[in-house]
Amino acid sequence: MERTETISRLGGAPFPTASRDPVRYGFLLLPEYTMIAFAAAIEPLRMANRVSSCTLYEFPLFSIDGQPVVASNGLEIQPVAHLTGRESLDALFLCTGVNLETVNEATLLERLKPLIKRGIAIGGICTGSYLLARSGLLDGYRCTVHWENIRDMHDEFPQLVVSSDLFELDRDRYTCSGGTAPMDMMLTLIRQAHGRELTAQISEQFLCERIRDGSDRQRIPLRQHFGASQPKLVEAVELMEANIEEPMTLDELASHVGISRRQLERLFQKHLHCVPTRYYLELRLRRARELLLRTPRSIVDIAFSCGFVSAPHFSKCYRDFFGIPPREERLPKTSATEVEPSVVGSQPPG
Repeated sequence: MERTETISRLGGAPFPTASRDPVRYGFLLLPEYTMIAFAAAIEPLRMANRVSSCTLYEFPLFSIDGQPVVASNGLEIQPVAHLTGRESLDALFLCTGVNLETVNEATLLERLKPLIKRGIAIGGICTGSYLLARSGLLDGYRCTVHWENIRDMHDEFPQLVVSSDLFELDRDRYTCSGGTAPMDMMLTLIRQAHGRELTAQISEQFLCERIRDGSDRQRIPLRQHFGASQPKLVEAVELMEANIEEPMTLDELASHVGISRRQLERLFQKHLHCVPTRYYLELRLRRARELLLRTPRSIVDIAFSCGFVSAPHFSKCYRDFFGIPPREERLPKTSATEVEPSVVGSQPPG
């Protein structure tokens, strides 16, 4: 039976946590992996140990052959162990970079299969999701990848649900975009295991303004994503972004971009996998959240500035999508009611 003990906090009163064996998150380093994404994933685990004064996490490093791996910036990190597939882990994260051609996918799958058979979660950081997809390990799962690769993943693996969210935690598959997004994913996992107080302290140590959750999307430049292939769609989205306070109707949007309403709906469904009204509502809700977190403006004022006809309607839409009412979004994270991350695959309200 687990016992409850007190762990001292840096600069504050103690808080209770459960005594348990450390969680072991392994990291498989593959040639030319992206250092910033790897560091953003591993540093919250180190800081969790430091802040709690306990070894809550262990984070062993592996390579396919046990030899040091050179990151894309030319640096090597040691020690690195040989991945055999017999390791005692709670999860293994694949850390990759732009160049995936140097990875022997058959050998990789051979090492991963024993881990999967034992129920160990498998994750992909940055383009690690791409390798998991190529190995068939994301079939039936919701996943994400860095925005530069989303279009290619859609084309190469049309059977997959590839989102533009920062990260996806779908059962025993954890996938994450690159850059600093792995930090948000790890902080979410830490929060699930140890609560908001610990993650709030970790964020303070990293000067992290806020922890982005699974409902936050990558900021993907649509012109970069679609190039010149979908100018009408890009123009429609830019019109939406420019008209948050007084939302345009679909007929108005279609008229401004020179197509029919039905054509506009087809473009959104085909390329963004949602209807225009849902996409527009999500834009407005995300803008409202930014204002809630970064300004002292009243909820009523924010509701009207984001195109909602009333504060109650805004609150309902906000809670349906983010899982928390607007007023609780501003509560101190150490005293707010614990809220689970958004359900995988959730959609904004209509």
